[in-house]
Amino acid sequence: MPLVGIAGTSIANAQQAAGDAAMPDTIPTSAGDLVIHPVDHASLVLEWGDKVIYVDPVGGAELYAGLPAPTAILITHGHGDHFDLPTLEAIGADLPFLTNQEVFDQLPEALKANASAVANGEDAVLIDIPVRAIAAHNTTPDRMQYHPEGVGNGYILTFGDTQVYVAGDTEPTEDMLALTDIDVAFLPMNLPYTMTPEQAAEAINTFKPAIVYPYHYGDSDLSVLDAAIEDGVELRLRNWYPNGQG
Repeated sequence: MPLVGIAGTSIANAQQAAGDAAMPDTIPTSAGDLVIHPVDHASLVLEWGDKVIYVDPVGGAELYAGLPAPTAILITHGHGDHFDLPTLEAIGADLPFLTNQEVFDQLPEALKANASAVANGEDAVLIDIPVRAIAAHNTTPDRMQYHPEGVGNGYILTFGDTQVYVAGDTEPTEDMLALTDIDVAFLPMNLPYTMTPEQAAEAINTFKPAIVYPYHYGDSDLSVLDAAIEDGVELRLRNWYPNGQG
């Protein structure tokens, strides 16, 4: 599909061109445009027609001012930079949302009425959008305590003919490396919690998404990706830290 990005620019120029985190990107699909709104760190908004999914919304309702109102919520796991109950209650306590069992178990009864838990390998539907949960965990022995196996989720969402992979907090898992036909991937890379840029590059070159957005990257050296990603994958750098890296 014809996509316009920043391939061929330097890392510094790409980050400057990215501008504010609120600047959206548009991805054409067979059933209308998918609009991607980077928010902050691991939070993003996926807008597809009248469907608006807030992914891992944290930081308070004011962080989302000016963005389209959510119609559903998707949460990868229970760490505070991905799951924040006050933010959920402020932006849409009555919205349907999908999460892992860990987060579901922490919800008050009022929110559980609209929530569903899904485990690694399971399929679900969120506001008529097919979603598949895949493994998201550390694989390096001395990092396993951060994200143990079988707890967190990554998600593949299908928008028309377009597959979007939101990895959550993870190193390269067997599920990730076995992915095929991914159009857009959001991949984390910050030590000690997720991947190194080198790990991310190796994973990208294995499952070959068409477009990659590094997110949840902290102070990682993203120039490693620019040098290591093979032809055929477009790297899109956006400013996920408009108020400074956390």
